[in-house]
Order: sequence, then C-alpha cells, then structure tokens
Amino acid sequence: MRATELAIRPTHAGDLGAIGDIYAHYVENGVATFELTRPDHTEWERRFGAVVEAGLPFVTATIDGEIVGYAYCGPWKPRPAYRHTVEDSVYVASHAVGRGIGGKLLDALLTGCATAGVREVIAVIVEADGATSVALHRSRGFVEAGRLTAVGFKHGRWLDTVLLQRSLAT
Repeated sequence: MRATELAIRPTHAGDLGAIGDIYAHYVENGVATFELTRPDHTEWERRFGAVVEAGLPFVTATIDGEIVGYAYCGPWKPRPAYRHTVEDSVYVASHAVGRGIGGKLLDALLTGCATAGVREVIAVIVEADGATSVALHRSRGFVEAGRLTAVGFKHGRWLDTVLLQRSLAT
C-alpha cells in the first residue's frame, strides 16, 4: 500500500465541480455557510474568476489526486478603502476532516495573501458549528474581533457569528 500524499496547489477551473460538491455538503447539512442553496457551476466559475481577477489566492488540497478541500479569499467589503482586507473561506471534504488539511490550506492561503499585499484577513465563523474552525484560526494567529448575535437564520434556528482577524502587516 502506498503512502497518502497531501498536496496544496493553486486551484484550476477544472477543480470547480469537486469544489462545488464539497461546499454543497455544508450548504445542505450544516450552518458553516449561510448560503441556503447550492451554487451552480456557472456561479462557481464567476466566484473563481473574481478571486483570480483580484489577484487573491484560491488553493486546492488533494490526496493522491482526489480533491479533498479548498480555500480562498475574497474582498471583505466592496468599498475601495477596504481593498487590503479580505475574508477567508476554508472547506474540507466531510470524509477528510480531522487530518490537518484545513491547517495546510489556511497556511497556503495566508502565504498567498501576504504575497498579494493583503494587510488584514477576516474569518466570519458561525458559532454553532464553528469550534473547530475557531481553533484552527486561533492556532494561526487570528484573534477575536467581535461577535454578531442572531444574524443568520438557517435550519429553523437563529445563528450567531464570531469575527476573527489576523494582521499580515509587517
């Protein structure tokens, strides 16, 4: 039996189908995202194109060629003064959780953000399902910047978010 090999690499348009499948699990079965319906392939192409056009990182994790996670950053807010601040998104396939993939994705994302001239990275984490994500972000130097109470409604309940922030300023 050969060893399992994890690789983190830039995302390609051909990855978007598998990325959409990973994300769909969280849309349909949890509250890690406030999205209520699975984005279609055209929407994933739009999102991917926007990230690439902005010069921001979008990375994919594979194990022996199988896509098992992805991470990307998008603008925090549309106003120009926010242009050096991004929000991160990190998702790992449900069958691959707990293997350190999220940490490797976040590390690659932070490196890509620094290269892209990003100053601040924000993580918006739904508190109800987010203990693991909060711990991951804290382990990479993120600190709590605030909480928003009952700002989302999904699966019949009101949900809070915690805002974490990491400065990349040197």
